[in-house]
Amino acid sequence: MGEGTGQSPATAHGPERDARFGAGRDARLGTVVERARQGDEEAFAEAYRMVHPGLLGYLRGIVGEDAEDVASDAWLEIARDLGRFRGDGAGFRGWTATIARHRALDHLRRVRARPRPTRFEQDLLELPAAGDAAGEALDALSTERALALIAGLPQDQAEAVLLRVVVGLDGPSAARVLGKRPGAVRSAAHRGLRRLAAQLKGRGR
Repeated sequence: MGEGTGQSPATAHGPERDARFGAGRDARLGTVVERARQGDEEAFAEAYRMVHPGLLGYLRGIVGEDAEDVASDAWLEIARDLGRFRGDGAGFRGWTATIARHRALDHLRRVRARPRPTRFEQDLLELPAAGDAAGEALDALSTERALALIAGLPQDQAEAVLLRVVVGLDGPSAARVLGKRPGAVRSAAHRGLRRLAAQLKGRGR
């Protein structure tokens, strides 16, 4: 679900390559978003194409089959409030993820299916570096299979992996989305990646 280059964050091997990939992608996104803020509808459509796949994957990990509806609500709010956004491409990803998360939590409240706060709200993430062996284990997976495995993690771990690997946020940005201290969740995120790696090894990838 890569934006712009056709390659996802999870398939760019090594920390240095990941940094270059992310920087180039977000620089392009920042330019597009600025044009969209000035009323360029084609630019908004391009920003949507760059951000939506990751955002939808994140929402699928939270609300499952209702992700499309929640994403639609989120994009309506994003379009409405775009003129008030200030920031670069990476900031736009974080801003849209925050809006999507709020809409997802509203949805979960409505269906009385929100995970218990002790599992969903207490911890957040600062995932290991992009070159971490557990994270690289995801490279061999198709998008659908990866999302299925991630969805099977405890909710806090799943959301951590989704924000980092699927949406493409760095640790501090993901922490801001959830409104938590990054340091408080390092161990939970690491456990999630280690669990994924163990599952992949057990299934022979």
